[in-house]
Amino acid sequence: MNIASPDRLTKETRQGIDGWLAKFPKDQRRSAMIPALKLAQEQNQGWLDESLINAVADYLCLPRIAAYEVASFYTLFHLKPVGKHRLYVCTNIACLLRNSDEIAYHIKAKLNIGFGETTPDGRFSLFEVECLGACGGAPAMQVGSIYHENLTPEKIDQILEETYAK
Repeated sequence: MNIASPDRLTKETRQGIDGWLAKFPKDQRRSAMIPALKLAQEQNQGWLDESLINAVADYLCLPRIAAYEVASFYTLFHLKPVGKHRLYVCTNIACLLRNSDEIAYHIKAKLNIGFGETTPDGRFSLFEVECLGACGGAPAMQVGSIYHENLTPEKIDQILEETYAK
C-alpha cells in the first residue's frame, strides 16, 4: 500500500523536521531528508518501514523515491527491525590494521550473531561500517551514539556488559 498518513509521524518528529527545514532555503527541502529520516527512525525503535519513509517524503513535499534513495543508501538507516542496541564496527583500513577483524570476530562469537543480525532476545544488532572517522583511536566501534576506541576483547566485554544492563 502506498498511502502514508501524516499521523504516522509523531508530533515531536514533525517538530524536529520543522526545525531542520527552517535551516534551509524553502526551495531546498531535500536538504532536510537525512535528519528527517533519522528522526522518523528514532520514533520507530530504530528502523524505517515503507509507510514511515512515505510519510517523511510526503511531509517534505518530495517524491517518495527521493526518500527511498536516501534510506536505502546510508548504513545509518535500517529497513527492518533492529535490536535495542546497535553496534557499528569499523572495518576500514585504519581499524583493520589495528585488528578490527579480531574485534568483530570477538563480538560475533560473544553475541552469537553475524553482521546484519540481531540477537534472539532483541537486545543487540551488529553492523559493519566502512568508516567511523575515528582512525586515531582505531579500532573503533559505535554503540548507539557513543564511540568506543582503542578496542580490545576485554574492553568489548565490558562495553557489552554495561550496554546490556541498560
